[in-house]
Amino acid sequence: MVARFDREALQGFVQTPGGLQADALELLTPEGTLIQVPYSETKAVCFVRDFENTESWKRNRAFAARPKTAGLWIQLKFRDGDTLEGLIPNDLLQTEPAGYSVIPPDPTFQNQRVFVPKQALESVQVLGVIGSPLRRRVKEGAAKDKENQLEMFGE
Repeated sequence: MVARFDREALQGFVQTPGGLQADALELLTPEGTLIQVPYSETKAVCFVRDFENTESWKRNRAFAARPKTAGLWIQLKFRDGDTLEGLIPNDLLQTEPAGYSVIPPDPTFQNQRVFVPKQALESVQVLGVIGSPLRRRVKEGAAKDKENQLEMFGE
């Protein structure tokens, strides 16, 4: 499903990564027509479980608590003021040049993944790094420091 600014959502299938081009996405409608949807009109591409449920977009979606899955926890602010929190890979080489592929905060909702074109955004803010390997290294270093610590007061 393609959520658009000030327009009705479009149903269809997007082949990834081939369907995500530099300035538009290719959408194959359920009727079999291939259409190009410019990123300037696209708010988000929602990869949904099925087309039965017509609700594919909710405004101002956020995590209820800190996410558990590893990655960058980000907040996307859209041109229309709407916001979406989600997770993207911590490896920035995996990001798409045209936008962000986000794991949304509510996995029980219709969306499994959301692609947001950069043209649809006003800002992107990193809220946290989940599962950072740097944090584990600090703990290992702290254990070595404790072994080398001098005893005080007859401990």
